[in-house]
Amino acid sequence: MGLIELTILAGALAGGFVSGLTGFGTGISALAIWLTAVEPVIAGPLVVVCSLISQVQNLPSIWHAISWPRVLPFVIGGIIGIPLGTLALPHVSMAGFKLGVGTILIVYCSITLFRRAAPKVTWGGNWANGVVGLGGGVLGGLAGLSGPLPTIWATLRGWTKDEKRGVYQAYNTAMLALALASQAIGGFMTMEVGRLCLIAFPATVAASWIGRRVYDRLGDGLFNRVVMTLLLFSGISLVVTALWQE
Repeated sequence: MGLIELTILAGALAGGFVSGLTGFGTGISALAIWLTAVEPVIAGPLVVVCSLISQVQNLPSIWHAISWPRVLPFVIGGIIGIPLGTLALPHVSMAGFKLGVGTILIVYCSITLFRRAAPKVTWGGNWANGVVGLGGGVLGGLAGLSGPLPTIWATLRGWTKDEKRGVYQAYNTAMLALALASQAIGGFMTMEVGRLCLIAFPATVAASWIGRRVYDRLGDGLFNRVVMTLLLFSGISLVVTALWQE
């Protein structure tokens, strides 16, 4: 097994564990590792496939907490938002966009971690959930960032960790399935991506299972801090890549 294969395994272990623990974050954890060994055109589809593997693997264990009347507005909004974001892509400065989103994540997550509790939002109902899903879809169409907005919103709603995870894991699964279909139609699912997926598959499944076991031991407060910390690192990563692009 060569360096590329070992790098793919390392990224799969990191991404699978984080996804199993939090219900998202495969790309945040694995992409930086994989990009040291393969091109973005390979790493991007690999993230989508491994993310979907972990989501589907853990979906049955959170199925009891999924409230479809609550989740569907997010999903419908996301499906509408993704093509809107894609249409806006040629008209947006990607570096400026990443810098703005990253800065917001850094400020919000830092304040929340410092306060050790997020403010609660009780207004809006399903229409507000749909708007958040729409916003996540637009961000996903622009830069593959469909997850942060629904994740933060679920925390602001004050739901339990299972209720939060039930929302954004179902949402992320739907968005990833759409991304997978789009990339397959676009011809990005090449033989090399398939080969590396076979290498990453067992590590993703094993690490995701371990992450899920750790999740079961976390209380609501600690789980919120883990999620905010991961989003904080995501924001830092976005700012760094935006400055690098400039």
